[in-house]
Amino acid sequence: MAFDLLCSKMGNLVKFLPTGTVFIFNFLNPVLTDNGDCKTPLNKQSAAVLIVLCGFTCCFSCFTDSYKDRHGKTHYGIATFKGLWPSPSSFESDLVNLSSYKLRLSDFVHAFFSSMVFAVLVLLEPNTVKCFYPSLSTNSKALICLIALPPIALVVSLAFMWFPNKRHGIGHPSIEHSSNKSNLLLPQTS
Repeated sequence: MAFDLLCSKMGNLVKFLPTGTVFIFNFLNPVLTDNGDCKTPLNKQSAAVLIVLCGFTCCFSCFTDSYKDRHGKTHYGIATFKGLWPSPSSFESDLVNLSSYKLRLSDFVHAFFSSMVFAVLVLLEPNTVKCFYPSLSTNSKALICLIALPPIALVVSLAFMWFPNKRHGIGHPSIEHSSNKSNLLLPQTS
């Protein structure tokens, strides 16, 4: 019970990860690990490949960004030291200053801590633990969650507060969804 309650707090940290990556991991991990049983070496190997690919995606997505062209179409690109390297369909980058999308220190901070949050998510996922660490007891998992999760959450939250993410890349909310909208739970005033 305590393990489930403490680990449910992980949901707040997962908000910093690309939605599609978390969905793919949560969808494929039980299938690839055979619900944690890992009866064959292929189960363990394929789960490891999934973890590596999803971890790479979490890191890589921190270096992507988007912009809208004059027609309102959203284009994605990869941030470089010279600016945004756009997708081939957007080479006419019509009047958009792509050099303003240069890499910043915050991109590397977000990539590192996104990887750490994903690593924590993987280490707390029951099928992964059962597959890779079958001898770990429930009490041990609860103790790890109780000791490790609060400091990790604090450090990650402080890092994301000190280095706010200004990118709207692949897997993150798009430009139109990330504007400051009013709280949907409060009554609207006109």
